[in-house]
Amino acid sequence: MSVPANIKAGPFTTLVLLKKRYLIFYIYLIWITLFTIQFEFWLYWILLYDWKYIHFLIFLPLLIFVMYISSVIISLIFAKVLLIIVNLFHKPREGVFLRHISDKDYRYWCIRSVIKKWPLWLAHKFPFPFLDNICFKAFGVKTKFSNSLFEGWVDTEFIEFGKNVVIGQASVIQSAVIIGNLLIIRKTIIEENARVGAHSIVMPGSHISKNCILAGTSLTTIGQNLEEGWIYLGSPAKKLKRNLFFEDNLEEILDRQDIDDEVLLKKYESLYTKRKDKEISKQ
Repeated sequence: MSVPANIKAGPFTTLVLLKKRYLIFYIYLIWITLFTIQFEFWLYWILLYDWKYIHFLIFLPLLIFVMYISSVIISLIFAKVLLIIVNLFHKPREGVFLRHISDKDYRYWCIRSVIKKWPLWLAHKFPFPFLDNICFKAFGVKTKFSNSLFEGWVDTEFIEFGKNVVIGQASVIQSAVIIGNLLIIRKTIIEENARVGAHSIVMPGSHISKNCILAGTSLTTIGQNLEEGWIYLGSPAKKLKRNLFFEDNLEEILDRQDIDDEVLLKKYESLYTKRKDKEISKQ
C-alpha cells in the first residue's frame, strides 16, 4: 500500500506545522468522519428486524467494511470541498519560496497538506489499493488505475503519471521539497511503462520518460530528465545501459527457442545484469 508523502515528510506532519491553528482542518475532518460512522451504525441498528442480535452479529463484518469505505469517501468529499475553498484564496503554483511565515505560498502549502492528511491516512490503512488511487485522483494527481503506486510515498499535487507505472517499495515521488529555508515546488512527470526501484527518490521537477527504469536506491536531481528507454542508477542518477525489457523482439534477443534454462539464464545475465559503464561513458 502506498504511504503518501503528506503523512510523513517535513511540514506534512502535525508536529512541525507553520501554525498549529491549522490543525482545526484536521480535527474537523476527523469529527465529520466519526459522526458519519456513528450515524450509519445507528441507522443499521434501527432497521434491523426480529432476531436483532443474531442479525447484528452475522452482518457485522459487512457493516464494518461498508463503514470504512464510507468514512474514506466522506472524509475525501469534505477535504475536497475545503481544498476548493482554500484554493479560491490562493491557488497552488510552482516555484521557489521561502520557508517562512511571511511567505503566502508556504502557508497555503501547509494548509493543503493538513487537509489531505486524514483521508490519505484512512485510505492507506484499507487493504485494497483502489482507495489510494481515488484519493490521488481527487487531489489532482494524474494517474491510472493500472499504475502500482502502493508501495512508495507519493506526493499529492503537481504529479503526473502515465499508464503501467510501477513505484517500488519505500521509494519517494516528490513534487515539493524543503532545502534549508527554501520550499521548492515543481511538477514531476513519470511516463508510461516507467519503473522506479525500491528506496529510490524522485526529486521535484524530474521527468522520467517512457520505458525508463530508475534502479533501486537511486536519486534524481531537481528538474532532471531521464531519457526514454534507458536504465539509470546512482545518486545522482546516471545512465547505466539501454533498457531492453520493452523491446518488441525480446524473445529473439533472448534466443528463447533454446530450451536449455542454463543457457537462457547466461544469455539473460549477459544482456541485463552485466554493467557497461565504460561503454556508456564513451557515448
